[in-house]
Amino acid sequence: MINETEIILDKTDLHILNLMQDNARISNADLARELGMAPSGVLERVKKLEQKGVILQYTARINPDALQQKMLAFIFMKAADSPGCNDTARELAKIPEVQEVHHIAGEDCYLVKVRTYDSATLMALMRGKFSKIPNLLSTRTTIVLETVKEQQQLVIPEK
Repeated sequence: MINETEIILDKTDLHILNLMQDNARISNADLARELGMAPSGVLERVKKLEQKGVILQYTARINPDALQQKMLAFIFMKAADSPGCNDTARELAKIPEVQEVHHIAGEDCYLVKVRTYDSATLMALMRGKFSKIPNLLSTRTTIVLETVKEQQQLVIPEK
């Protein structure tokens, strides 16, 4: 994780991040034109943002319905891991249908986001993969009926 004090972002960096977050395929020439900078200067800044771990990766956002992955569920999980141990989290993260694993405070240990084709494949996932994780004690599943908003974009501050 990045320590906030390690990285200082100026107004231009934030503008670059904002433009790239809206369209990761924006060309270097378009970025330069938008920022009023030379393409070489923009390229250098983007490379530095990548090296510093500010820009983590470039991805395509795919409509899950196009792949028939219509079942979205959030699963609260309780595990017998000792404090500071992430064995269960690592095992959960290896499962392809698991999109997110969050270590949480409260009665449960983890909140896991999964996407499957339907309730039958969700049950198969729970019986076939989750049940094989040794420290997993219990699960509580919430099935999503409708998604109103889902995004990965962060709020980028203005300087």
